[in-house]
Order: sequence, then C-alpha cells, then structure tokens
Amino acid sequence: MFWRGWSIARRLLVANLIFVVLLTAGLAVIMVSDAGSRTYEQTHQRMLSVAASIADSPMVIAAATQPNASAALQPYAEAVMRDAHVDFITIMDPQGIRWTHPNPAEIGKPYVGSIAQAQAGNTFFETTAGTLGPSVRVIVPIKNTAGTVTGMVATGMTVSNVQILVAARIPAVLGLAAALLVAGSLAAWALGRYLKRVTFGWGPEELGQLFAYYESVLHSVREGLILVDTRGSIVLHNDHAALLLGIDRPDSGLDTLKLPDSLRELLTSGRTATDEVHLAGERLLVVSQRPATLPGKHSPAGTVATLRDHTELTALAGNLSSTQTLVEALRSQTHEHANRLHAIISLIELDRPREALAFATSDHAANVRLGGEFVDTLDEPFLAALLLGKRAQADERGVTLALTASGTLPPKTLDTRELVTLLGNLVDNAIEAAAGQSQDPTVWVDLLVADGALTLTVADNGPGLPTTDLDVLGRIGTTGKTSVAPGGRGYGIALIRRATAALGGTITGENDGGAVMTAVVPLGPDLETPTEIRPENRGNQ
Repeated sequence: MFWRGWSIARRLLVANLIFVVLLTAGLAVIMVSDAGSRTYEQTHQRMLSVAASIADSPMVIAAATQPNASAALQPYAEAVMRDAHVDFITIMDPQGIRWTHPNPAEIGKPYVGSIAQAQAGNTFFETTAGTLGPSVRVIVPIKNTAGTVTGMVATGMTVSNVQILVAARIPAVLGLAAALLVAGSLAAWALGRYLKRVTFGWGPEELGQLFAYYESVLHSVREGLILVDTRGSIVLHNDHAALLLGIDRPDSGLDTLKLPDSLRELLTSGRTATDEVHLAGERLLVVSQRPATLPGKHSPAGTVATLRDHTELTALAGNLSSTQTLVEALRSQTHEHANRLHAIISLIELDRPREALAFATSDHAANVRLGGEFVDTLDEPFLAALLLGKRAQADERGVTLALTASGTLPPKTLDTRELVTLLGNLVDNAIEAAAGQSQDPTVWVDLLVADGALTLTVADNGPGLPTTDLDVLGRIGTTGKTSVAPGGRGYGIALIRRATAALGGTITGENDGGAVMTAVVPLGPDLETPTEIRPENRGNQ
C-alpha cells in the first residue's frame, strides 16, 4: 500500500486531517440547515407579530365593518409594510375578498391561499405561491367584541427574501467551519511533530520489527539486563536478570526484592558504575550501570544495569588462588631450604661439620615444632601447610608472620577449599600491606575454635583499610591494586567475601594500628565439643 513507508506521525497527521475535514463539512451542513430552519422560524414569528398587531388594531376592527373598508385600510397597510419591512399585507373580508394589496390592481379579487382556518377563528401558517411568488405567510382572523370573524389579515415575506437572510448567515457558519478546520489541522500537525520526535520518524511496521528484534536479543543474552526508572520501578528485565535478582512478577519494584543493601543502593542511586562486585547471597555479581537519557533531554529517565554472575568463575579462581598460594608457599620454602642447604654445604666444605650439624638440626626442630603445634591444634593439614608456607613467603619479603591458634578443629567440619581461599587471601593481603612498612613489618594470624565456630583474625601494621565498609571495599576500583582479572590482584576482597558466604560465616574489617580482618565461620553439625584447649599457643597482637 502507498502508506506503508509512512511514519506513525505522518499517518496520524493525514488521518486526523481527513477526519477534521469530514467533521467540518458535516458540521457546516448541519449549521447551514439549522440556520435556514431558524431563519424560517424567526420569519414566521415576525409575520405573526405583525399580523396579530394589525388584527387587534381598533382602527382595523372598526374599518372592517365599514362599507368601503379598502379606502381606509390600503394606506394603513402600505405604511405598516414600509415600517415593518414585510413584503405584503393583505386585509380581506370573511369571504377572502382583498381590501388591501401591495398591487392596487389586485384589490377586490379573491385571496390566493388557504383561508379556512382563519375563517374558523384560528391562526394559520403556510408557505405557498401567491401573486408575488412563493412566500412565507401567516393568516390571522379579525374579530369584533363578540368574537365574530369580521375579516382576516395575511402578512408574508417572499421565499427569495428569506433565502437572502439565510445566505447572510452562511459566511459566519463557514467562518466557524474554517476555524475548526484550521484548529484541527494545527492540532494534528503538533501531534504529528511530537510523534515524529518520540518515534524517530519510524513507522509501525519498523517499530514492530525492531521490538521483535530487541525482545529476542533481550532474552537471548547470557547476562542479566534490568532497566529501572527514577522511582525505583523495574521497567524491563530479561530472564537471566529475573534469575539473578529473584524477580517473580513483571511489575516488581526494587523495594519488593530481597537484594543486598549495596546492590539496592546502586540500582536506586542511578550512579554510573563499571564492573562493581556485589555479593548477593552466595552469588558474586559483577554489575555495570549507566543512566538512560532520552534524546534532547539532560536529566536521565532511569538506569540500565547489566549483571554478570561470576560465582562459578570466582570459585574456580579461588581454587586456583588456593593452589597458587600453596605453590608459592612451597616455592618460598624451597628457596629458603636451598639457601640453608648451601650454608650447610659451605660449613662442611670449611671443615666445620659440628656447626653444620647444629645449624641443620636447629632449623629442622623449629619447623617440626611449629608444624606440630598447628597439626595438633587444627587437625587440618592443608591449613597447617598453608600457614607454614605463608611464614616462609613472609620471611622472603622481610615480613614477620606471627601465628597463634587454640582449640581443636575436628576434621570434615568445613569445606577445606573455601577455608584455604579465605585464609590464604586474608594473609596475602596482610603481607602485601605490611611489606610496605619500613620498620618491623608484621602480620598476626590467630585461629580460635570455640563455641561451635572458627574465628580467623588477620592483622597487620600496614596503612590500614581505606574504608571499613566491605560493600565499598569489595568494588573493583576501590583497591589500590591494578589488575582486576578474576582471582588476580583486585579480586581479593571479592574472593574473601564469597568464600565466607559459602562457609555460612561473616567477616568484618576495622583499623587498629593497621588493618584487622575477622572472619567467624560456624562449624558443621557433627562437631563434638572441643576437648583440647591450648591457651599457651595464643599470642598477643
């Protein structure tokens, strides 16, 4: 069809113009017809007034009884026609013989028209052709004091003159119709301009096709997508966003969703965010948000946020980080042992076997003693190996690592992988913070098993936390580290919080001469009451 390529605005403009034209034409016809009807009605009423006034005149009543009534009434009728602006006044006797007429030659002749109603004493209206042509007329009886009809009066106006009155009203009617047409056209033009602006000049077919494409893309992407207006209502979301945020109704608002405070604050604030990490239950969501601004507008109409579920990715990254931590610890120990071995070999080559033996046995005894303390206390070889390796790693960087523990950690009460991820990242962060200190860089690690929970406290004498709000601290960009690769630098807090959530625990941060991070992790349901408490292993930070 010829209008297929038209925009919605153009279609509406043309349709509205056609409607306005048809409406205006219809109103014009109705108004002209009404004007004609009103003109005829007004003419009837005016003729009735003139005829009734003549019929009630005492002079006319008296003249109607005179033998030569025409001589008295003709001048009177001519004067009234001039003053009342009527086309004819005919006064006649009860049989319809004219006493007066605009044409004196017609006097004495029978009246042309209906007189039966007037002869019966009633007023009668009619439109009929007479000696002057078609006319609108009224006939009123002349009655004496006894009520007897002594004559009749007919007053009228020719139809041509009535049409002139009707025609005089047509310009006003047409002017009103033109005003309606102009006003309707301007309204259609303004509405068309508005629709063209908001629809970018696209037609309904293009918009429908575009909607189908967008709907397909929206629900096919593997990232969550959510559009929120300035009132906090969800305008649009895809299936993955509904899964990640727990959206169960299309008309859900942010206040009805069970969201963590940090994520709710981000979505309601409307601020710009890039790859912020938010912990939602056990899910680690990476969220980016941008304002949605309409063309030509300065204030945003809402926000568009994308959500990526990095739970599995960070879990793998955590496992990798744990493995890397153990590997790094073994590497540090290997490096340290290599140095010690070189020292022992050198002492032997210098023919000082006694000093070499003492050096070797003292180092072995220290490691056995330290390892025995943690193996006996924690009953968890992975943690003991991790902490021993971390001590070697700290020594390599010139950091003193003070390890203390008390209580007994029964086996298989916690997920070892998550526990290694949690403790390894806490210690790594603390060592890195303390390594920047010029005097006595120290990290304290304390493990306490009591009241059915494992409390991990890691402190350092570094510069402290930039903020104790872990929601803010966990966002990529808050850290001073440069890399944001999963499991790499900049993801430590995210891994720590995810591992803590996976273990069902809580973690807090504070500053006390440096950063102090405390994680409390509940033990499994099969935990027996600890029977071995070693307060002598606890140290002071």
